[in-house]
Amino acid sequence: MMSAAQSPTTLESKLEALQCHFTWDLDWSRSKLFCLRDNIEDIGTEEGNSWLGHIYNLQGFIQYKLGFTEDAQSLFNKAAEAFSQTRGAAEGPWLVVNYGNLAWLHHHLGDQAESQAYLSKVDALMEKYPSPSQDELHPEIYAEKAWTLMKFSTDKRLLAADYFQRAIRMQPDMVEWNTSYVIGLVRSFKHSKEELGADVFEKMRIAKEQDPENLYLAVVYLQQRAKRGERVEDEARYPERF
Repeated sequence: MMSAAQSPTTLESKLEALQCHFTWDLDWSRSKLFCLRDNIEDIGTEEGNSWLGHIYNLQGFIQYKLGFTEDAQSLFNKAAEAFSQTRGAAEGPWLVVNYGNLAWLHHHLGDQAESQAYLSKVDALMEKYPSPSQDELHPEIYAEKAWTLMKFSTDKRLLAADYFQRAIRMQPDMVEWNTSYVIGLVRSFKHSKEELGADVFEKMRIAKEQDPENLYLAVVYLQQRAKRGERVEDEARYPERF
């Protein structure tokens, strides 16, 4: 039986305060959710993908929104496993969003005790791994929120870029965050009449130096150089020489 301290009203308010997919205002039509699900599946879930946990978290949320709750729970569990593999640790601040998702899922499934258990796990993680900046979210949360917004909505790419900047400022050693931040900036110019600014181009050059194995970034960089009038045919044909 739920105690007064864990009444439905209190539980709901705690859930609303979480940072996770269920509280990030990710509302799309059913048809768009199906399209997004297909697009994310095209990304691939190979081992070693540094975004694997984030991919499973977003897939799980989409499956929940589409009514496939068992698939959602399975994907959220996969996300936790993926984070453990990519981060090389069983727990850490990267699980805050995942546990938040599971707290919401169990709440919607009517299992309030399990929902409360995941809320307690979130509290424990946030106490053990506080944000480096007192007035801001943990960089791991900013990074996942930024990545998710980039995938979910073209209208929120500038907001996503801001979140990535905040995450990178606090944790500058995460190369994949900077790569995704720069790619998001470039994409925000895709349907704009404005040309890519010199500052963004320079950020892209630095990102490529820091993340030389990222083929997608390499292609985008070559495309942008070609737009600026540079001759890149040889680099595009024989990338291993450059």
